[in-house]
Amino acid sequence: MGTVATRLGLTGGIGSGKSTVAGMLARQGAVVIDADAISRATTAAGGAAIALLKAAFGPTLLTPEGALDRDQMRALIYADPSAKARLEGIVHPLVGQAITLQAQQAQAAGAACLVFDIPLLVESRHWRKTLDRILVIDCTQATQITRVAARNGLSEAEVHKILAAQASRSQRLAAADMVVFNDGITMDELARQVQEIGPQFGL
Repeated sequence: MGTVATRLGLTGGIGSGKSTVAGMLARQGAVVIDADAISRATTAAGGAAIALLKAAFGPTLLTPEGALDRDQMRALIYADPSAKARLEGIVHPLVGQAITLQAQQAQAAGAACLVFDIPLLVESRHWRKTLDRILVIDCTQATQITRVAARNGLSEAEVHKILAAQASRSQRLAAADMVVFNDGITMDELARQVQEIGPQFGL
C-alpha cells in the first residue's frame, strides 16, 4: 500500500487568487481536483446531469447545443428560490461522485498531495471531515471588488451581490488551518509563499 496522500482543502473568496495558487501547487506536484470545473462538465452538452435537468426543468432550460442555459437558470432561481435546491440536488451528488473518483485515481497513481479546490468549502459542512488541512487564500474585500470588477467587467454593486452570497472573510479565516495573504504583493512573492508551505503538504 502506498503512502496516503495529504488531502488539502483550498478555498478563498472570489478574486482572492485561489485558482492562481491552485496552479502553483500543481506545478509543485500536487494533483488539483477542481470542483467548479467538474460542476461545469456535468452541465455541459452531454454532461452527466443533462438528462436529469431536462426531466426536472424541461427542455427550455437547455441551450440549442444541449447544455444548461445558465442565464435562464439564474432567472428561474430568482423567480422560484426552490429551483436552486432542485438544481443542487441533481448536480451536487454527481460532482461528489466525480471528485471521489478523481481522488481515488490520483491516490492509486501515487500522488503525495490532493488539492481539493472548492469555492464553497466553508459553506458546506460535508468537506471539513474529509480533509487533513484547509488552506485559505485571503485578501481584503476592497481588493476583491477591484480585481473582480476589472476581470469580469462587473459594477461594484454586482460584485457586492456575489460577495454577499459567499461565506464572509471572517468565516473563511475561522475555518483555516493555514492562510496565504494575497494582497499588496507581487506574483513572485505569492509564488514564494506557496513554495515555502509546499513541504508541509508533502510537496
